[in-house]
Formats: sequence, C-alpha cells, structure tokens
Amino acid sequence: MRRLTPYAFLSVPLLFLIVFTYIPVANMFWYSVTDWDGLSPTKEFVGPANYVEIFTRPELFGVLKVSLYYVAGSVVQILLALYFAAVLSFSTWFRNVYKGFIFFPYLINGVAIGMIFLFFFQPGGTLDSALGAVGLGGASQQWLGDPAVVNYSLAGTSVWRYLGLNFVLFLGAIQSIPPHLYEAAELDGAGRWAQFRWIILPGIRPVVGLSFILAISGSLSVFEIPFIMTGGANESETFVIQTVNMAFKYYKFGLASAMAVVLLVIILIVTWLQRRIAPEEKVTLS
Repeated sequence: MRRLTPYAFLSVPLLFLIVFTYIPVANMFWYSVTDWDGLSPTKEFVGPANYVEIFTRPELFGVLKVSLYYVAGSVVQILLALYFAAVLSFSTWFRNVYKGFIFFPYLINGVAIGMIFLFFFQPGGTLDSALGAVGLGGASQQWLGDPAVVNYSLAGTSVWRYLGLNFVLFLGAIQSIPPHLYEAAELDGAGRWAQFRWIILPGIRPVVGLSFILAISGSLSVFEIPFIMTGGANESETFVIQTVNMAFKYYKFGLASAMAVVLLVIILIVTWLQRRIAPEEKVTLS
C-alpha cells in the first residue's frame, strides 16, 4: 500500500495535466484539419488545406518577422540580467534595494504594464517630456504610430518587464557557487572580471542556456504587450495576435488551429536546434 502512495498524490495533478493540456492540444490538432468556424456543431474535414493556406499566403506566415525584434530584445535582456546578477552577487551598497527595483516589474500584471507604457510612449507623454527636459525634444516621434519605430518600443517594453525573471534565475545560480572558489581566486589575484569569466559563467551555463530557450520561445509567441498597446496596428502584429484574430474575429477556428500547430512545431524545432548547437553540460564546481 505504501508503494501506491506517491502515485495517489500524482494522480490529481496528472489528471489536471491531461484534461487542461493534452486533451486541448489533441483537439487543436483535430481542428487544424477542419474548416470549423467555432460555432457550427459540424466540422468538415479538409485535410492539409489549412496548412497549405498558411504557407501560400505571405501575410499569414510573414508576420513572424516581427518576432525578430523580440528575439533581439531577449538577447539584450539576458545580457543585462547577467550583468546585474553578477554585480549584485558581490558586496554592493543597497544591493537588496536594487534587487527589488529590478525584479518588481515582473510582478506587475501585463495589462497594467501595457497601459503604463501607453501613456509613456504617447505623444507629449512621459518619454517625450523626459527627452525635452534634457534638451532632446527633437528626438520625439510617434513611438507607437510609426511602423519603423513601433516594434522597437514594444520590444523595449518587453525587456523592461521580463528582465527581473532572468535576473532572479541568474542570481540564484550564482549564489549556489561555493564561496571558497571566490576566496581562492582572490588569493591568486583574480579580479571581478576574471572571477566572472572563469567561475561564474561556467557555473551558471545551464541556467543561461535555459534562459535562451525560454527567451526564444517567448519571442516567437509574444502576444500580451503588443495586443494591449497597439492591437497589432502599424505593422506590429505578431503571429499569435493574427492567430487570435483569425479565430475570434474572422471565425476561422480551423485555420487558427493550424497556425497554432505551426507555431508549436517552430518552437520545438528552435529548441531542438539550440540543444544541438549548445548541448547541456554538467558543471562540477568544488
């Protein structure tokens, strides 16, 4: 009986996982080969027609290029998080205050962040006022209205919001490194940069790899911030926004499901490639 106890505890979360994850995913695959409109009780099987439409209509698949802005932003975000985590892992004045400032944006609801930055980027708003105060008023422009600038603004907002998550992951990994390694490095005359290069970076390499995987998959499936701030206007529409519009605006659930399947496959392929290019290594620090 005691052997069955762990399985009894696992049965409930496993049931939730099956009901709320695996069954909906299976339904998504089924919907993707139908022409269901989301309302009709019948679903006509159309085979791969929805997938053919995705790859033959440039406006459907082409919006993935918007994700490149968020991929670039993710790289900047990880580098900043790594820098702050490394600096604040050492003795620094008010470092707990700085930790709170960096992590706090991640705790804010995404809708609230979208509304905050709507006022921040609006003409004559916070950003324009700040630029004018330092004599750079000529740099003001339509931050969310200009197609050449809007995706930089949205990606910057995303960097600000998710910086704290990577920061905490890196900080926790750095603090798990044995302290005597730093002491030995200092006795050998190693400075902060040498300690970062030869102790910190190798020690947290698995966490950095995980952060890159999460960042890339998140960049490909970004939705919340651009949907709230622009609704996909001015060439800021992402693949997920287009998928949602296809389902709930144009009532093409079959095509929207096929788009979701394509995005899932792309994320899996990118993750696999990342693992192949930078395989996970066991790190031993002693």
